[in-house]
Amino acid sequence: MTQRAAGAGDELAERRYEPVIGLEIHVQLKTRTKMFCGCELAFGEEPNTLTCPVCLGHPGTLPVLNAEAVHFGLMIGLALGCEIAPRSIFHRKNYFYPDLPKGYQISQYDIPLATGGRLGDVRIHRVHLEEDAAKLVHAGSSGRIHGAEASAVDFNRGGTPLVEIVTEPDIHSPQQAGEWLRLLRATLKRLGVSDVNMEEGSLRCDANVSIRPAGTATLGTKTELKNMNSFRFLERGIEAEIARQEEILRGGGAIEQETLHFDPATGSLSSLRSKEEAHDYRYFPEPDLVPIAPTDEMLARAREALPELPAARAERFERDLGLPAATAKLLAFRSELGDYFEEALAADSADAPALANWVTVELVPRLEDEDPFASKVKPRALARLVAMVSERSVSQSAAKEVLDVLAAEGGEPAAIVEQRGLGMAGANELGAIVERAIEANPKAAEEFRAGKQKAIGAIVGFVMRETQGRADGGEVNRLIREKLGA
Repeated sequence: MTQRAAGAGDELAERRYEPVIGLEIHVQLKTRTKMFCGCELAFGEEPNTLTCPVCLGHPGTLPVLNAEAVHFGLMIGLALGCEIAPRSIFHRKNYFYPDLPKGYQISQYDIPLATGGRLGDVRIHRVHLEEDAAKLVHAGSSGRIHGAEASAVDFNRGGTPLVEIVTEPDIHSPQQAGEWLRLLRATLKRLGVSDVNMEEGSLRCDANVSIRPAGTATLGTKTELKNMNSFRFLERGIEAEIARQEEILRGGGAIEQETLHFDPATGSLSSLRSKEEAHDYRYFPEPDLVPIAPTDEMLARAREALPELPAARAERFERDLGLPAATAKLLAFRSELGDYFEEALAADSADAPALANWVTVELVPRLEDEDPFASKVKPRALARLVAMVSERSVSQSAAKEVLDVLAAEGGEPAAIVEQRGLGMAGANELGAIVERAIEANPKAAEEFRAGKQKAIGAIVGFVMRETQGRADGGEVNRLIREKLGA
């Protein structure tokens, strides 16, 4: 019996496991007012100043549905390829917590706004509308009440319109989860329905994580990681939870269904509570709200409001403009950068891949986090500069100097080139400098003639120093080889 137990232990220790991950994303909608009342929505205001009897849950008050929130919900559902329900209803999700003044949250349960759909390689299970809870503020020693540490509640956020997007368990690595969430964020930002600012909480993600023996189809017991507020924290939290579950199963234990908190500062996981089931919330239909029954007009308005989405835009950049996949993705995922690129492309005769490279490799680092349209580098000016490089009226290195001036002062590339003497060296000037370079480096010239190709570097370097970067590297190489008889 000891031998069998040891054998079973060895098998557990050597077994390969496959992660199975689903995400639940809460998106604060960028409406002017709250979900069921007329209170203004704003971030960073004084606590408890944007409230009214409705969002504070006072007795006798009645909710009124925000039509713009429904419109944004329909846009999201259509953008994700979902089927819009002909009739959906709100429910009361009952639980007691200090940030929930009514003692329940108005949400959608068994008849959500939209179901099915797909984004990239991940299927969408459901999209539904709900209201946000208030914000708990946990005070330390500076926030003591009667000498004890305390928590306070800011009800400004309570009642904010939310769309919850729930995926199917189609994700199988932390990296895939982070990459897919980036695509979703870019899509929502492009739609204009949310600020999707994770630091401010307008995009929050929970991850349902389980593991199973590789090659099997049965789902394992899942745990939930709550409120991941950055892509990196999401990936790190899932990595830590996969490792924890593997350690338990390899040791012969069983996974318990629970809700966990990941601390990014320490990399540790802690249990918050046992995972609730739907019946724990005692869902029942909200009696104070009528069903949502989207009309043809509402659906047409939502469809007309859909822009070209990031995935389709990246595909178009690759297919029609010949951009590398990584460059196309960067331009498509940062919509303001893609808009800037397309405006620049339409403004001049610059080559699309070359222009895209200058936008992503040269312009972005000079902008830091600034919107490119707010910078002093106008799209037309960058396009002209890139065209000048292609026309060989300015060298690559000199063009980068021109871009520095544009970023700091603005202006026109041709004027800057003229004022600073950055124009490409002429054929006669360049030929004379190449001859001097060969005379100044006789050993390198001899080695190159003898077949040592790298020896040309010393001669090229001499020319570049003499021209202060105003020479085209390819042309310099050609002239040197011609004069050395290579």
